[in-house]
This record gives sequence, C-alpha cells and structure tokens, in this order.
Amino acid sequence: MIRTVGASKNIALVAHDNKKDDILQWALSNRHILKNHTLLATGTTGKLLEQALELPVRKLLSGPLGGDQQIGSLIAEGKVDILIFFWDPMQSQPHDPDVKALLRLGVVWNIPMACDTATANLIFSSPLINEEYTVKLTDYEDYKNRVIK
Repeated sequence: MIRTVGASKNIALVAHDNKKDDILQWALSNRHILKNHTLLATGTTGKLLEQALELPVRKLLSGPLGGDQQIGSLIAEGKVDILIFFWDPMQSQPHDPDVKALLRLGVVWNIPMACDTATANLIFSSPLINEEYTVKLTDYEDYKNRVIK
C-alpha cells in the first residue's frame, strides 16, 4: 500500500509546557517553510504559534484534554503528513499514555516525526518538504481480518 503526500503538507505541532519556547523559536526560524503548509496544533501550542507566526493554525484541544488523541485520530485517517512533537522527557505528564499512543500511531502510519529541534531541522531541510512524494504503508489487511478465538 502507498499513500501520496502532496507538496502542501498537513503538519501537526505539539509541545509540552517546558518545550513551548523551543517549538516557538524553531517555528519562527522555519516560518518561510511553514507558511506553505496547513498547520494544526494542540490547544495552547496552537494559540502561541498562531500569534508568533501570524499564520492560521487549526487548534485542537489541549493535550491532557484529548488533543493528542485528536491528532492521533487524524494520523490514522491519513490527514497528518508530519508530526513535530517537542515532548519533555524529564517530566511526567498526566496524559503519558496519550503521548505514547500518538507516537505509536506516527510509526504505524509511517509519517515523519520529530521530537527535537535537530530532527525537525533534518525533516525541514529535505527537498521533499515542498514536493509530492509517496509513502509505503504496511498492509494491515491480515491484522484487520484476523479471527480471534
């Protein structure tokens, strides 16, 4: 199975509280690229990004209120092409299971994910950031059609 990703991508942006400054600085440095794509983000991160970038951001719920799960659902529906998630590895989150589930879905549906500035910069320096490309997806038909005894 393959999925075609257009030149204009749907980019999800998420940051834990201690990483909001990092994602804002990174986004401002990459505004020239972000402006060509559709942006969506969890609650407060979305508000901060929209103000700083002066670009529209589709704002979902705050992560602890279900925003991470909303993004995960959009990934499963093929409506997120890239996930930039600056998570805080040094602080436990009340919604840690949601965080793990979101990262898992990113891997299941083979989307590029960055959890830090270095990886986000590598993704955004790729020529594919502004080009159409195809993504190979794992065929889950056997899994979906399995019989549980």
